[in-house]
Amino acid sequence: MIKISNVSKIYKTDSVETVALSGISFEVKKGEYVAIMGPSGSGKSTLMHIIGALDSPSSGDYFLESQNIAKLTDDELADIRNRKIGFIFQAYNLLPRISALKNVMLPMAYAGVSKDERDKKARLMLAAVGLADRMFHRSNQLSGGQQQRVAIARGLVMNPAILLADEPTGNIASVQADEIMQIFDDINRQGHTIIMITHEADIAEHAKRIITLRDGKIVADKKNGSKRKHTR
Repeated sequence: MIKISNVSKIYKTDSVETVALSGISFEVKKGEYVAIMGPSGSGKSTLMHIIGALDSPSSGDYFLESQNIAKLTDDELADIRNRKIGFIFQAYNLLPRISALKNVMLPMAYAGVSKDERDKKARLMLAAVGLADRMFHRSNQLSGGQQQRVAIARGLVMNPAILLADEPTGNIASVQADEIMQIFDDINRQGHTIIMITHEADIAEHAKRIITLRDGKIVADKKNGSKRKHTR
């Protein structure tokens, strides 16, 4: 599904170079549930941007379903982001003055899906995350946990190759965080590939594999054989 091969990322400002990633390599198979952890400055956000086709590596290769993402044009990257990667952001990134239903319909609109099909799929996806009774509420009328559910529905509606979640419980209360993580667990059991960026160990425990970064390098890559119920 994903192959990161000897990827480095160097940011240059005037004469100063900052190494964000230093020659990292790993693979993710279809259906895996991976948490990427690390302290601030470890490179996990940079790695997320590369996996999400939001940024390109300075060197090395990134293959998504055997396609070398690092070699694509901006237009091709935009198409990959819309069709193959479902994003779930810490800040939700919903449009506040339109309904939950219309927020979920947006990726399909960009892909040219018919209006009737957009409406049908968005309703089904919102029902799947427990928001059938909130689909006509504007996102600014929803709680943080409900907004994250809308973001999950939007991230899944195009049936992406991977679901990429950036600190998915960072802005919500602990009870709602537990509910959101149970949704992720269910999504993975249905066969979806999930890559989650988090700095919280208890959130990472939901994943089946944990990759730890430090100073732009992978310092641990372990299977998680003792998943436990989320508490915090």
